[in-house]
This record gives sequence, C-alpha cells and structure tokens, in this order.
Amino acid sequence: MNPIIKSILAPKFIFATLRVMTPILYPAIGVAVSALAGSVNIALEGIMLVSAFTGVIISAYTGSLWFALIAGVLAGVGMGAVLGYFHLNLKADIIIAAIALNMFASGITIFLLYILTHDKGTSSSIKSLVFPSYQIPLLKDIPVLGPMLSGHNILTYLLFVAIIAFYYIIYKTPLGLRIRAVGQNPEAAASVGIDVKKIRMYSLLLSGFFGSFGGLYLSMGYVSWFSRDMTAGRGFIAIAAASLGGNLPLGTFLGAALFGLVNAFSNFIAPLKIPSEFMQSIPYLTTVIVLAIYSINKSNKEKAALKEGAK
Repeated sequence: MNPIIKSILAPKFIFATLRVMTPILYPAIGVAVSALAGSVNIALEGIMLVSAFTGVIISAYTGSLWFALIAGVLAGVGMGAVLGYFHLNLKADIIIAAIALNMFASGITIFLLYILTHDKGTSSSIKSLVFPSYQIPLLKDIPVLGPMLSGHNILTYLLFVAIIAFYYIIYKTPLGLRIRAVGQNPEAAASVGIDVKKIRMYSLLLSGFFGSFGGLYLSMGYVSWFSRDMTAGRGFIAIAAASLGGNLPLGTFLGAALFGLVNAFSNFIAPLKIPSEFMQSIPYLTTVIVLAIYSINKSNKEKAALKEGAK
C-alpha cells in the first residue's frame, strides 16, 4: 500500500483531481444556477453531449478553435432554450422534458456523426482540434505547486473564472437577485413585478452556457475526439455536487472537488488487483452514498425545525 499512498500524496494527484473535476464543476454550476431559480436543469448530460459533438465537428471542418468554442457554447445555450420552451411555454414537466432531451442528445449525436463522418462510435476518422494546455511562467518552476497547478488545459483555468462569474452573477447583479427571489418565493417575486417565466428562462440559458464548457472540455481537452455517450453520467454527478453544495458558489466548488478526488483516487489505485468493474463504479457509488447522507441530514434538520416551531 505504501506506493499507492505515496502516489496519492504526490503533486500529480492534485493535478489529476483538477483535471477530472473540470467536466463536473462546469455542469454543476449550470445546475446550481437553474436550481436557485426553482427550475432544476437535469438535462446537463444532453447539453454536454451536444456541445462536445458540435465542438469536434466544427473544429474539424473549419480548423478554428474559436468557431468550435462559439458553436459549442451556442449549442449548449440552445439546448437550455429548448428545455425552457417546453417547460415554461408548453408547461411540460421539467424532469420529463430534461430526460427526453438527454435521450435525444444521445441519439442525434450518433446519427449526425454517422451522417457526417460515417463513423458509428467515435470521431476517429476526422482530425479535430484540442484546446491548448498552458505552462504558467514562474509557477511551473516551483517544486510542489508547479506540478500541481501548471500545465493544465486552458478550460481548466477558465473553470476558476466560471466559479467567480457564478458568484458575481448571483450576488452582485440585479439578475442574480431576481433569480434568488424567484427561486425562494415565485408568488412574492411576481407580486413586485418580476417576470418569473423570463427569469427562469434566463437561468436555463445560463445553465446551458456553463454546461457547454464541460462538454467542450471532454471532447477537446480531456481527450481529442467525440465518442458515443462520452459524458458517462458526469451530468448527473454534477447534480449531486451542486445539491451537496447547497447550489452556492463555494459549496458547488467543494462538492465538485469531492467527486474529482474520488475519480482521481479510483484511477490511482488501479495498480491494485481490484476488478476494473468495481473501480469504474466507485464515482457512482460515492454519488449515491453522498446524496443519501445529504438527504438524511436535510430531513433531520427539517424535522428539528418543525419541532422548534411546534414549541
């Protein structure tokens, strides 16, 4: 066990944690924004898939990372708009509509992949671009911090900008105030002139915006191709991370960091003679356990509050 412990305590473990945390925190921010407005977006799995696919295809056909980035973000925002239209305009249940979008994304990406490239599982026949990694001057030469924090993909560094932007939007802008007001009491918000439907649509658009970066990172940073259902449940893990963090900026960051640590840990103990199926299930088992503990604690707090109110 000593080699495993040493490898986990090494700087490269933190590096790996940040790497695997990136495609979880982006959609977790998206979930948190929508949840604060009272419309929890569980379609992040589909949003990430569509953005990942769009980025790869556009980069392959145009040879431009900027076009790929813009197209991928627009695809994610578009998916958020579709969910908002079905939920807010057509009055569809948001959970059912989100599940339908996830299934649609899984099917349409493979269908279009075959139409455009004649590949059935991955985009291996086309040469797509990847977002660059960046060595931070001076920091890269520091013995411990350098291997931890330098050399990441540019989208990993933008992740910290995203969490700051999330905080700023929610707590420092009129839109953020309206989002929180609508989420806490939509009737009271409407009584003071806030358009509840419009604010919830904005929150879903923001959700798609943040989620799209997670998808783009998967296909153009984490790896350099698109493959069928490559999100592998990260959109649902993001829901757990956001819920665990109370849909707040710091809490969401810490929740995603927890799942990043678990994912990195499962990779680092791979040298042990443990069945690979069990190794792959560790992040999902952790998700179930964490959500169960979170639900029990929340239920106990609510019961305690009711008892205090009764007194």
